[in-house]
Amino acid sequence: MYGPPLSPNAKKIMLLGSGELGKEVILEAQRLGIETIAVDRYDNAPAMQVAHHSYFIDMLDAEQLKSLILQVKPDLIVPEIEAIATQALVELEEEGFRVIPTARASRLTMDREGIRRLASETLKLRTAAYAFADSLEELKQAVAGIGTPCVIKPIMSSSGKGQSVCRTPDDVEQCWTTAMEGGRAKRARVIVEEFIRFESEITLLTIRSVSGTSYCEPIGHIQKDGDYIESWQPHGMSEGQIEEAQHIARTITEALGGYGIYGVELFLTQEGVYFSEVSPRPHDTGMVTMVTQDLSEFALHARAILGLPIPAIRLLTPGASYTLKATEDRDNYTIGGLEEALAVPFTQVRVFGKPVTKKGRRMAVALSSADTVEEARQRAKQAAEALTLSYDNEQ
Repeated sequence: MYGPPLSPNAKKIMLLGSGELGKEVILEAQRLGIETIAVDRYDNAPAMQVAHHSYFIDMLDAEQLKSLILQVKPDLIVPEIEAIATQALVELEEEGFRVIPTARASRLTMDREGIRRLASETLKLRTAAYAFADSLEELKQAVAGIGTPCVIKPIMSSSGKGQSVCRTPDDVEQCWTTAMEGGRAKRARVIVEEFIRFESEITLLTIRSVSGTSYCEPIGHIQKDGDYIESWQPHGMSEGQIEEAQHIARTITEALGGYGIYGVELFLTQEGVYFSEVSPRPHDTGMVTMVTQDLSEFALHARAILGLPIPAIRLLTPGASYTLKATEDRDNYTIGGLEEALAVPFTQVRVFGKPVTKKGRRMAVALSSADTVEEARQRAKQAAEALTLSYDNEQ
């Protein structure tokens, strides 16, 4: 039981990270009568535009982060990005604050080394071969050991930032530079992964709640430079693949614990299903669920973290998403083409409202449904390509 927002008995959720995914979580929490606080490293982030309260701080600064949380005293702390001083969350949890899903899960999943060692070495899940490097010289040795092609990523980053494919030993130095520029923590450490030749890659949204563990229908997606371009649901899989995927998802999420939605990324190969990564929060590829399911991933997350039941998850229709990305770094921009995009049948558009553009940054997404995945993908792509970004020098 709790009172209405802004009252003494209100239940308060603090989001650490306030992008487009956090914005949808805030809206779903407000539908359940929750008071919401949005926090990010920059002002006027998307979720801040709809939250009851907002703050911008350096979330990698443990003292700033702890000071704000002690001031606001939220009932739930909900990390939504990787670049957070997770040790501060561990300490706050020890003091009685509730971190979603747990402080340990946030710490491990926001560190590619921690989660990869847990999955491969502790849980014995099938993963790509990997190694770590703290310098350019160590990276050269790691690449020689793993072989090329291989994938090089910062230990901490998001949306594919800093990720690259090293195709020959001559590429190592450029890959190191890319990782250093794209990482979101003040650590010069990278992971080198074997290049898995997969048939497809999927996200299996896995929900831990008072009702137990449940799964959404698999979501297929295509990435470019480590960041997703389009996704669709459902993705066709054999019964054996589904069983193996759910086993992996259950194993990793049970080890991490807590309540909430996890985005478990998997590779489907001829040798079987490989674990890739896991996020303890709604997943960008899961935005498609806003048109495919009766409860979107955001509604599911809100219910789960509030301790509310999730008796069933129903896929209503096949659907797809396709993103609009910025091509320049600009302070002033406009988005056009909404009339054309929304003229596509059974299509919705989400414009995120980010205050500035950065090259490669997602600025909007088109969401379409249809009788088949193929048709939904065509509609979403058509709608997204109708959207335009104009910059100040073009107006």
